[in-house]
Amino acid sequence: MRAVICREVGGPETLTIEDVAEPVAGPGEVVVKVAACALNFFDTLITRDRYQFKPERPFSPGGEIAGVVESLGDGVTGFAVGDRVVGYLKWGGAREKVAVAASDLVAMPDGLDFVTASTLSVTYGTAIHGLADRGEVKPGEWVAVLGASGGAGQAAVEIAKMLGARVIACASGAEKIDFCRSIGADEVIDYEAEDLKLRLKELTGGRGVDVVYDAVGDRFTEPAVRAMAWRGRLLVVGFAAGQIPKIPLNLLLLKGCDLRGVFWGDHVVREPEAFAEEMRRIMDGVVAGRIRPHVQATHPLEETPAAIAEIAARRVRGKLVIVPG
Repeated sequence: MRAVICREVGGPETLTIEDVAEPVAGPGEVVVKVAACALNFFDTLITRDRYQFKPERPFSPGGEIAGVVESLGDGVTGFAVGDRVVGYLKWGGAREKVAVAASDLVAMPDGLDFVTASTLSVTYGTAIHGLADRGEVKPGEWVAVLGASGGAGQAAVEIAKMLGARVIACASGAEKIDFCRSIGADEVIDYEAEDLKLRLKELTGGRGVDVVYDAVGDRFTEPAVRAMAWRGRLLVVGFAAGQIPKIPLNLLLLKGCDLRGVFWGDHVVREPEAFAEEMRRIMDGVVAGRIRPHVQATHPLEETPAAIAEIAARRVRGKLVIVPG
């Protein structure tokens, strides 16, 4: 079978397409024929050894998949050959078939297609864990999403709206701002052209935002903290802009606000039952039309390196999905 392989530290140009042995399901595992594999920003980091997980080489990128159960290992219950499933693997999905721990899979509901399903685990899973669990978002609260036009940002905008919040989408450039409006943001800020702190305060009538969903970091985090409301919560999701910011602690004291870490990858491992329930909630939201993931394009397996390069260059709105077959 074919697989995208990372054998050396480097960017997408170092990835190769190779024929490898077909996987065999071990105890507690399921072999899934991959129908779709969604790419994420962390795929631009993991091949360079800049992600928190550093898999042993050779490995395949691609952390989330959707597909069909092809075989079962010893001790697997709850799944049957032919079942449609979605799963989060951390890495290894950009190939035609993959062996997965059965505990990492969730059954797909009727009415959900493979390409859409493959995009839900990481971005929407992080968003619902961050906003509902860690952020405790309540109906009517103001939620600011930094980097709102990317895959993680779009998911956060839609999940915040599903939770009943009023959403301020923050991005850079007119095209990205228009996209944020199209996915349901109540207000928008071009934080390359406008003063982020000032505009967040203005749009909330001087009160400040209740929750900030920050997957960007760098120079945008501190002005967002300065624009928070009393008892606000800033959710530390990631640092896509590159630098990890240093926040003056006196701001937390003066605002009675919190900085809360959102480590979804560990949440999945430590709290698998909560993750499975969150995934069911997300997939039900898609089927019901409350969540509408945006897939910018699908690519064959051979175009995986080019697709990862597009994500690294920040030219992607929503998600890119690899379709191996």
